Amino acid sequence: MSETLAFPMYNINQADTEALYRAVQQLLAAHGVAITGQRPAFAGEGLLVHWRHPGLVLSQTCGFPLMTQLPDVQVVGCFHYTAPGCEGRNYRSLLVARAQDSDKTLADFRGRRAVCNAPDSQSGYNVLLKIVAPLAERGRFFSGVAFSGSHRQSLIDLRRGEGDIAAIDCVTWALLQRHQPELLEGLAVIGRSPLAPGLPLITAASTSSGTLQAIRDALKVLVSDPQYQEICSALFIGGFSEATRQSWEVLLDWRQEAAEAGLHQL
Repeated sequence: MSETLAFPMYNINQADTEALYRAVQQLLAAHGVAITGQRPAFAGEGLLVHWRHPGLVLSQTCGFPLMTQLPDVQVVGCFHYTAPGCEGRNYRSLLVARAQDSDKTLADFRGRRAVCNAPDSQSGYNVLLKIVAPLAERGRFFSGVAFSGSHRQSLIDLRRGEGDIAAIDCVTWALLQRHQPELLEGLAVIGRSPLAPGLPLITAASTSSGTLQAIRDALKVLVSDPQYQEICSALFIGGFSEATRQSWEVLLDWRQEAAEAGLHQL
């Protein structure tokens, strides 16, 4: 069985992601965990296929798919990001609109259009559901919701006027500020979401307890050894902690609270 490794979630700058991949591959090998498979492609349903691969050694997913679509994977832990908006292993979403609406609050977007990356996204959809639920009337707040396929595309759609507001992962926003600042021109942050557990690092259900600990030990070296500081800093990675699936149960609570407030979908 081939064994796979990937970091698909914050791949804003290919060179930085490549450097992270190589560093982790080497550290895993040093801890007795070999990567033998080719790097996966992520077209169409590729991400879910990748996350469900029985030979998955290490990948990063989103917290909401973890709790709703990946019942069998094991949680390795979570990176701690240093991007503005992050605290320890928690992160938040930024509410982004066009600059002409920079003086508005979330309540002012009643009856306007949201754009989200995907309906199973924690940072782009589930968090928005949570924060508009208290403002909804008769099960509605926005006049419509469009799905863009990615946070990056959501920002492009906002600039084009194809939506009025979006919730954007704060790490993605910081990476885009660093590498593609022109994409953010004409946009403004008008609010911030509550903190949520960051993006979980996962491994296959079949990964042994010994291998799981070896993966965790490798990641601890990644974030503590000065040799890898530049690689981590490029991606705003400031630490790592072990975690279990229970840490992300709060995301299901958010969905349930919204439903109890009468809002089942955006």
